[in-house]
Amino acid sequence: MSVRVRLAPSPTGNLHIGTARTAVFNWLFARHQGGKFILRIEDTDLERSRPEYTQNILDGLTWLGLNWDEGPFFQSQRLDLYREKIHILLEKGLAYRAYDTPEELDAMREAQKAKGEAPRYDNRHRYLTPEQCAAYEAEGRSAVIRFMIEDDREITWTDLVRGKLSWKGRDLGGDMVIARAASAGDIGQPLYNFVVVVDDIDMQISHVLRGEDHIGNTPKQILLYEALGATVPTFGHAPLILNQSGAKLSKRDGVTSIAEFQQMGYTAEALANYMTLLGWSPPEGMDEIFLLPGAAEKFSFDRVNKAGAKFDWDKLNWLNSQYLHQMPSNQLLELLLPYWQAAGYEFDAVGDRPWLEQLVDLIKPSLTLLQDAVEMSRYLFVAQLDFSAEATTQLQQSGTAAAVQAILTTLESYQPLTSEGIQSLIKQVTSEHHLKKGLVMRSLRAALTKAMHGPDLAQSWLLLHQHGWDRSRLEAALEIAG
Repeated sequence: MSVRVRLAPSPTGNLHIGTARTAVFNWLFARHQGGKFILRIEDTDLERSRPEYTQNILDGLTWLGLNWDEGPFFQSQRLDLYREKIHILLEKGLAYRAYDTPEELDAMREAQKAKGEAPRYDNRHRYLTPEQCAAYEAEGRSAVIRFMIEDDREITWTDLVRGKLSWKGRDLGGDMVIARAASAGDIGQPLYNFVVVVDDIDMQISHVLRGEDHIGNTPKQILLYEALGATVPTFGHAPLILNQSGAKLSKRDGVTSIAEFQQMGYTAEALANYMTLLGWSPPEGMDEIFLLPGAAEKFSFDRVNKAGAKFDWDKLNWLNSQYLHQMPSNQLLELLLPYWQAAGYEFDAVGDRPWLEQLVDLIKPSLTLLQDAVEMSRYLFVAQLDFSAEATTQLQQSGTAAAVQAILTTLESYQPLTSEGIQSLIKQVTSEHHLKKGLVMRSLRAALTKAMHGPDLAQSWLLLHQHGWDRSRLEAALEIAG
């Protein structure tokens, strides 16, 4: 059997990390099996669906490297097919028109509640006569389409993650609405549980791989597959992504959309890597840092966990840092340029490229997120910076003025400045002026970077020197040192 899986996001919001993790699992499974990964946009919720959300979904999947083989298909363009299938169920006597008013349904639920019963439709309109239907329509009532679910039916399937699962028909809430209300003879907007089945049949989906929050839909959908005379696909329900409290990850937990992770400075490779680990355990001997194609070679659902996967920011940050530290500097530079540009830093991306590549080499070992580069390199892009409180305190320490003056005087002999020259200059200053090396280094950092912590001092000095800023910073520091 040819493996065909699908991702079917709803464009009612930006691409959520839960949906993206589902996409990762589907993509990995399809690639491992040599199958197809199909993208379908479920935009039947016309009131909430937005084209900008569709674009966000497409952009997010593309950024993550989750290329699809077919699609995107749009449900809003397939309404005729859905209505055709509803007519088939009506003709077979497997679905019917129900004319209940909202008030009647509310009264039914209140009566059930008063008896301590679970709310469910009592199937009261299942066997209306043509005369009764005509009478309701004469009153001007609209009708939903309901699919018959027998209470004594048992629905069973073997889930790829959870093994054998079974539901009773009586626990599914009564006959299911598969199309919204419409006037006499018409069929209203087809609903999710129905259209998803029609699409899966039409697109020959072999495996439905999704989050465990869809388990409750599965028995209803299995009944629809059978009613439409189709082969029921294999189901696999992955664990939900949880916050640190064990609740489902939501917007209240902060960042949840893929676009937000991208803006914060996570790489696509690190985020995809981390999402794969959210619920999947790599086989023994496999490194936990991997690219998706490599993971696809090992991926299987028998290593997907049943328990919810807690989102761990520290683990994601560590993974991201590993990708940044190992990335070629010219590649990393291309990722950093937009962050520096957004910060308003002025540079020539072409003419200053050698200098920029040296800067990347300098800060790369310290990066966790791409956006860290903005603050980390500010002292190299902004000429007029204030001294930090720590740097000011250092500059006012006893002996600092002498150290800065000695550096300024000696600097004349080391033009142009080189790495070897810096080492020789520091050695000369400490020896000739009887200054402790620690004092000289602290004074240099305070003067040149205007802070007491940062990347390698010697390389920072070289970059400042290439800008022609080192002397002016030393002179400004001397004024404070007094």
